[in-house]
Amino acid sequence: MVEEDSNYKTIVVVGLGMVGIAFIEKLLDLDSAKRYRIVTCGEETHLAYNRVALTEYFQHRNIEKLYLNPADWYAKQDPHRFSFHIGETVASLNPESHIVTTDKGRTIPYDLCVLATGSDAALPSYADLSVPGAFVYRNISDINKLLVYAEKEEMKDCSAVVLGGGLLGLEAAKAVYDLPTIKDVTIIHRQTYPLSRQLDAQGGEIVLRRIEAMGVTFLGGTSVQRVLTDDNGVLSGLELVDGSMVKCSIVVFSIGITPRDDLARASGLACASRGGIVVDDHLQTSADGVYAVGECASWKNHTYGLIAPGIEMADILAFNFTQAQTEVGSFKPRQMNSPDLSTKLKLMGVDVASFGDYLAEHRIQAKTVQTAKQSTVQERTVHEAPKPHNASTPKKRHGAAAAADGPIEALTYRDPFGGVYKKYIFSADGKYLVGGMMVGDTSDYVKLVALVRKKKALDVPPSQFILGSRSGGDESGADLDDDAQICSCHNVSKGRIVQCIKDGAQSIADVKTETKAGSGCGGCVPLLTNIVKAELEKAGVAVSNNLCAHFAMSRADLFNVVKVKKLKTMAAIMEAAGTNPSALGCEICKPAVGSILSSLWNEHIMDPAHHPNQDTNDRFLANMQRNGELHFQIPEKALHSQWLLSGTFSVVPRVAAGEASIITPDKLIALGRVAKKYGLYTKITGGQRVDLFGAEKADLPSIWKELVDAGFESGHAYGKALRTVKSCVGTSWCRYGIGDSVGMAIQLEERYKGIRSPHKFKGGVSGCIRECAEAQGKDFGLIATDKGWNIFVCGNGGANPRHATLLAADVPPSRVIPILDRFVMYYIRTADKLMRTARWLEAMEGGIEKLRRVILDDELGICADLERDMGELVGTYFDEWKAVVDDQERQRKFRQFANTDQRVPQMEKILERGQMRPANWSKEASPLVIRETDVSLPKEQWKWRKLAKVHDLILTESGTTSTAVKYGDSQIAIFHIPGRGYFATQQMCPHRRAFVLDHGIIGDDPKSGSLYVSCPMHKRNFDLTSGECLNDDSYGIISFQVKANGDDLLLLLPEEQDLDLVIGTSKWMVRQATAEVEQRSADAAVEIVGPSDAVTAVAEEGQACGGSCGDPKLDW
Repeated sequence: MVEEDSNYKTIVVVGLGMVGIAFIEKLLDLDSAKRYRIVTCGEETHLAYNRVALTEYFQHRNIEKLYLNPADWYAKQDPHRFSFHIGETVASLNPESHIVTTDKGRTIPYDLCVLATGSDAALPSYADLSVPGAFVYRNISDINKLLVYAEKEEMKDCSAVVLGGGLLGLEAAKAVYDLPTIKDVTIIHRQTYPLSRQLDAQGGEIVLRRIEAMGVTFLGGTSVQRVLTDDNGVLSGLELVDGSMVKCSIVVFSIGITPRDDLARASGLACASRGGIVVDDHLQTSADGVYAVGECASWKNHTYGLIAPGIEMADILAFNFTQAQTEVGSFKPRQMNSPDLSTKLKLMGVDVASFGDYLAEHRIQAKTVQTAKQSTVQERTVHEAPKPHNASTPKKRHGAAAAADGPIEALTYRDPFGGVYKKYIFSADGKYLVGGMMVGDTSDYVKLVALVRKKKALDVPPSQFILGSRSGGDESGADLDDDAQICSCHNVSKGRIVQCIKDGAQSIADVKTETKAGSGCGGCVPLLTNIVKAELEKAGVAVSNNLCAHFAMSRADLFNVVKVKKLKTMAAIMEAAGTNPSALGCEICKPAVGSILSSLWNEHIMDPAHHPNQDTNDRFLANMQRNGELHFQIPEKALHSQWLLSGTFSVVPRVAAGEASIITPDKLIALGRVAKKYGLYTKITGGQRVDLFGAEKADLPSIWKELVDAGFESGHAYGKALRTVKSCVGTSWCRYGIGDSVGMAIQLEERYKGIRSPHKFKGGVSGCIRECAEAQGKDFGLIATDKGWNIFVCGNGGANPRHATLLAADVPPSRVIPILDRFVMYYIRTADKLMRTARWLEAMEGGIEKLRRVILDDELGICADLERDMGELVGTYFDEWKAVVDDQERQRKFRQFANTDQRVPQMEKILERGQMRPANWSKEASPLVIRETDVSLPKEQWKWRKLAKVHDLILTESGTTSTAVKYGDSQIAIFHIPGRGYFATQQMCPHRRAFVLDHGIIGDDPKSGSLYVSCPMHKRNFDLTSGECLNDDSYGIISFQVKANGDDLLLLLPEEQDLDLVIGTSKWMVRQATAEVEQRSADAAVEIVGPSDAVTAVAEEGQACGGSCGDPKLDW
């Protein structure tokens, strides 16, 4: 009979034991490409069962309770990919013809053959299993024979002996001890204490006491030399080496195992002299296409009787067959390493565990003795020539590697009364845990094994492993003193925040308004939020997580509302879920809603329905830079061009993984050509991208067109979206590389590019544990190990850095994307507004364990939904830059002024390290309130003046629109609000003297209904009617009346020269004597330039007069 299917490569697995079925499960699981078909033969008549639990079989006698998979698991498998034959033994293997033949005449051709034949019980030379009463303890058949014999009438109240006091010996002793017909049990062991391969003498003594307390006799330090039988040839006892005799009717041999390599030997495969099929580091035998795993394999002349090394071999082989080459790149084939022999079992009712190098003391002592012997033999002459330096000589080892070689120190805890023994072995400096053993209390086993495996320096003193920790961390700021600085931008202390709450502040917004904390760079906001929440709780104030006053729900709840109701616009969302269905929203909820809509439907953010919701950077698909704020002008002798106060932008094209095939020499030339043409400052970013700074808004579409034509696309550096996936060179170039980090990073960046989220997120992929891509500082990071990818999540740098947390270890390459899909989508669904993944995890009830249960264990049953949603979102991707380049209507939004093609020069630049960059600006922003009354011409003499056309604002009923116009030397922002009409204000925000208000979000106060524009720089909100700053009374602006007359827009304005004296662009140019002086301090003398270029020196102590004097020169 021949079994064949040409659509698959056939793998024949010889043996259906624990390792064989583990390999089958893993390969079926990892073979997502469906390349393989598995055929297996097992000589036993049972399906694969748990041999480690043989002792339990004595209790229930039900083999199905030991099955590793229920019978219906086999039935559910695709018969084209998996077939099995039980009660059928592979009788021959022909490596040349790639065919195996069974004892039933079945012939199976194979492409690959995996031998998982296991082992037999090792027997001493005097043993004879044909003697009635002599047994081994290896499989169900052995157990059934023992049970049938022990239950005979003549066996009642008989004595039994177990030879061997190791793991399997104690298991057998417990099983025999529980048999009702057995009266006495004796364990005979060569060593003086049990479990001599797992414990030292003190630990073994604790186990020995527990064994003897059960009534079991332990004979240590001796062995058997002969089996005694009666006249009928039935077992009657055992003779020890000292001539004494131990009477017994049953003996169970449990002294070890011997690999089953008979099939391999008969087939001509190389086998070890001590038994076992010789395999290399990839588990291949001496025959091409034939592999061996489990107890039958001999790797570096070692065989392993524990299940863990066998499972590790199954892992390696299944991984190499399926993951070395995948659609997400190549991965270095895994190799066999010295296996972890850690064990944790309950033996004779005693919890016993050992982990790591638990016998390190004995090993190092033996090595020391051997070294001493060698040193006495070696004699060197005084005149011996020095040895030449050899670069290939292994260097001195450090860290965990050095710790494994000693010297070492041990901490020991021994409680003979409670039957507890612990011994933990550390490097001599206490920085590394090397190994240990535990008896009686093994509760810390999993944690300690993980520490040893990670081989990382400990962050707690060794004593803590015995004594425990005394304190925990606190993220609420409770451990900070009152004088601790929370906001460095505005020098706000914790004490001031606390006092603010005591004075009646009831929200974070109240604290921000009162103290200005968090209104600068924003880096302190997470800690500020925690402090405010903690203090509000202390004060008995209910802490709300509502999105803002416009929505009485959290961002996560609003996300679900939008998703379920399939809402597509801000107006529809406000009507369905807002506190006031006709409200506009604010600078808090509008960007959050914009992000939600993009995360769900991914329509272009410059579409009329969405553009009003975009904040600062997203509004023009580029990062607004600081040279939109107050800058100094350098005198002509100090290399200057005029720099006025209007925002410029940075352009960052996507370069997935920073890879050379993405950014070719031609593309680099194109970047250089664009930078040179538009006078842009260039820099390589920390995320391996090229950043082009200083682009004017009006030039952005032209710059993008040249970049798009060169093969680039938007890098989304402006969005709350995926920024970059950083990579090292991985297997492409690095000699240490294990995983194809570049290929994986490209796959991930290409997959998640353009996806909007609650906050920006970044990735990193390192091809080995040297971690050159800094993946553990990213929102998601991958680090290649020899077993797959370790996935880290929720790390970030910035003002409050957080090391990423391990989510999943040793993930096969083909499984990485599904896990990250779930993680990113779950974050998008559930995080609060502007919440980085680090803060999201910290705030999550249950922390990383909860996240693992959701993402890995599918606790909520949503993993399939998360993957589907991500797949649909990925499929909606388009290049936002190209969409503008191809749309003339969208390009109109990038004009500097609607009423003229004239451009006002944007910036003053200084030469630094060979490139032009913006000059520095003052750290402090002086108060400045500009009022209508500052204009010298009385308002009754102002006139209606035509400055724009209605179509210049690109009107839409879906949302607000705005534009800027030039009037003389003044700049004015015009706004249209559907249903409310037209409004206008000065273009300059007085906080940082930036001409950017037409970029701001239009909102309404939920209490008063007042309409305002929020400055995109630092969120100062100015009433569109009165010009008052609603959240900072240090500032104020002039507002103007607007009316439509047919297609024209008219503004009520004074004469040009009168208005220029108050808000003219030239008025707000500030000069500093030299570029060197500007670097020194904020108290340097400055020169103020008025309309007539008259210069007045202003001293540090000069104070603003409030602008009421109408002086043409700036009052500082």
